[in-house]
Amino acid sequence: LALGLSSLSSNNLKVESLFIDEGFGSLDAESLRTAMEALEQLQMQGRKIGVISHVQEMSERISVQVQRSEERRVGKECR
Repeated sequence: LALGLSSLSSNNLKVESLFIDEGFGSLDAESLRTAMEALEQLQMQGRKIGVISHVQEMSERISVQVQRSEERRVGKECR
């Protein structure tokens, strides 16, 4: 992740945010831990990383979240 994000940055372009859509559900426990540590390191460097995932372990470790729910009467809602 860090290599991919740093390769997008150059003298003329600085990438400070990134959204990652899934793929984490196929990782084994050790690979998921490694990915989470990489995301935490990027955050500590001031990078903003958005993760789209259904993996329970990730939601337990990520404190700031946007969750989408759907209810029949209310419609779609983000909280």
